Amino acid sequence: MAVSALAALYLRNGLLTSHLTALALVYFFGGALSWPIMVPLTRRVASRRPPSARFAAFFLALSLGTTAMTAFLFAMDYRWFYARWHAPFGSLIWTFQFLFTGASAVYQFAVLGVTLFLPFGLLCLIATSAYLARRER
Repeated sequence: MAVSALAALYLRNGLLTSHLTALALVYFFGGALSWPIMVPLTRRVASRRPPSARFAAFFLALSLGTTAMTAFLFAMDYRWFYARWHAPFGSLIWTFQFLFTGASAVYQFAVLGVTLFLPFGLLCLIATSAYLARRER
């Protein structure tokens, strides 16, 4: 996913961004951390199903899992930046600040960040889902 994000950034603006390393790491770990969760879960759900159902299950699980994990990491980075202006840990105000900062970050990721998965991430998703669907019998 990091390669997909870097390729999309290169095609858009020639990698002209001051946060290139941070973006690459967020997208890398978004894909890397979702893989060990989503693949075994999907194998359990999709085993003994026709190949088309296994493909659909892997496609859906990997796309949602990778997007969700990357959005979560983006939100935690966002939260880490704004933490210095938030109320003390555990207070009611801190809870609201944590929730709304996270929600704002996820919204921003949904609007701006998901497009970095396209077009190369989609191609990788299709190929990986097809490979996993064939491999699981």
